[in-house]
Amino acid sequence: MKMLIIGGTGEMGQWFSLFFKEKGFDVSIWGKSGKTYVAERLGVRFAHNLKAEVQISDVIIISVPIDITEQVIAEVAPLMKKGSLLMDLTSIKTAPMNAMMKYAPENVEILGTHPMFGPTIPNLHGQRFILTPIADRCKTWFPVIKNILEESGADIVIVSPEEHDRLVSVVQGLTHFAYITIGTTLNRLSFNVKESRKFMSPVYDIMLDFVGRILGQNPYLYAMIQMENPEVIKVHDAFLHECQTISEMVREHNLEGFIAKMKDAAIHFGDTSPALRRSDKLINHKIAEYEHLLASVGEERGLLHVYSGKIHVGKVCKVTPTEVLIEEGTKKIYLKIENIQLLSAQELKEWKLKNLIHHKRDISLIVPENADPEVILNILSCNENIVNSEIIDMYLIEGKKSITYRIIIFADKEPDKVQHDVEKVLCGIGCKLRV
Repeated sequence: MKMLIIGGTGEMGQWFSLFFKEKGFDVSIWGKSGKTYVAERLGVRFAHNLKAEVQISDVIIISVPIDITEQVIAEVAPLMKKGSLLMDLTSIKTAPMNAMMKYAPENVEILGTHPMFGPTIPNLHGQRFILTPIADRCKTWFPVIKNILEESGADIVIVSPEEHDRLVSVVQGLTHFAYITIGTTLNRLSFNVKESRKFMSPVYDIMLDFVGRILGQNPYLYAMIQMENPEVIKVHDAFLHECQTISEMVREHNLEGFIAKMKDAAIHFGDTSPALRRSDKLINHKIAEYEHLLASVGEERGLLHVYSGKIHVGKVCKVTPTEVLIEEGTKKIYLKIENIQLLSAQELKEWKLKNLIHHKRDISLIVPENADPEVILNILSCNENIVNSEIIDMYLIEGKKSITYRIIIFADKEPDKVQHDVEKVLCGIGCKLRV
């Protein structure tokens, strides 16, 4: 089936282009910028004739900025063929759904969607995906799309467009507003964020990371999330009122009022124990990772740079709360802790197997009369310094079994020492080296 993603040259459009391409759709993309090289890189078609592509597509996804979504729907929907599906990926739902109902012919199905994640995630496993179907307007396509998303690991939530916008005004509107405001307040105070990390608690450190995460995103998108959802203003008003009220309590040293406010909020919040446990888990994970790095000083470790994908393997020389110094061959490299992930022992071993040139040694033996060559091979395989072992030759010499074993020794090990240790073990079980 043919799928057209309008806005497919944008980050989310590109993500879903690859996703639906992998699901077997014949994907084409269109973007106002005309970036045909994006389509080439993704391995999909670029819709040079947008009108013609709309008329032959089975599914059309609108992935454009919020403030022009209704306009694009108005231009595209009337041209769609009978039995096709019109979807959007917008962060608000009431206005786009109203536009789809207004402009899409009755024989064209419509479905509002809101993926609650960004384009940096590798897959849908565990990701929340909101669907806002309208009764009698998505009977054929709704189960198809829902099944594709669920089979890919998405957690599907089905709500009305109005309920979506009311809830998202807090889930996104309030949280983004609060984090952005913290960032702008730090700017107003000319507060040295980097210097403050010297005094950080784990909670402050994590909070700063979330503030930085939001501030580092596309400001246009976040402005639209704030400005295009009509429910957000009510949330702002409530938030600003509470800020003013609590600030006045602080100025007046109204201890009882402050405590009462906090207690009332805790009662409304519900059981805070799970939140405490989840936040402890996050904090402890952050601490444990740092302590593991500290314990690695002087040891060989593998560090994955999560953004470049490059793996650095070498001796850890120094660890600070912000950086790791690793000696990689003759080079010393500084890596920011927030950019790296420590490889497990197994992951490091697998990296070495794929990327290093290992040593090859052949050991010829006269084995005991009743010895099983395969059992001896298993003994060799248990040596952690050996990548692989195999039997390459076997014959009789004066009625005795002569076997040659080939062992592949890890590139970063001393091959003579490993071979000596292996031969010592083999002689210890009754084998004799054959010169």
